[in-house]
Amino acid sequence: MSYEIAIAFFDACETPLGWEGCQEFCEEGATFVAQSEPLADMTQLSEYCDWMFGFGTVTAKGASYTLHTKAWDEDTKMATFFATYHATHVGEGGPVPPTGQSTNSHYVYVVEIGESGKVKHLTKIWNAPWAMNELQWM
Repeated sequence: MSYEIAIAFFDACETPLGWEGCQEFCEEGATFVAQSEPLADMTQLSEYCDWMFGFGTVTAKGASYTLHTKAWDEDTKMATFFATYHATHVGEGGPVPPTGQSTNSHYVYVVEIGESGKVKHLTKIWNAPWAMNELQWM
């Protein structure tokens, strides 16, 4: 069941449903880390889920993801997802006015499931400057 929770969380986060749509899959106080600007200062998973909602709103035209592979490690209770995010900056918001530019940005989620059977922690591995350059945000 833990793997199914990780999959449901991944989909809810990437759709994006924000924290409102993700919290049912997560422990209270679930944490987040990414060695990637603009996410480096975030520590709470709720923060990240809401950031994804905002990012999905700004890049609303055709925002989607392609899941390339997923894996589950029963010993560590961790799921790994490798995907590509596809979006075009057409919505208001973001660091600049809508550019009409698109990104196809690879990323990896490592989702840790806690004793509760829900998401305890998410590590995101993402080359944000790649996406920001494609969107002409840098």
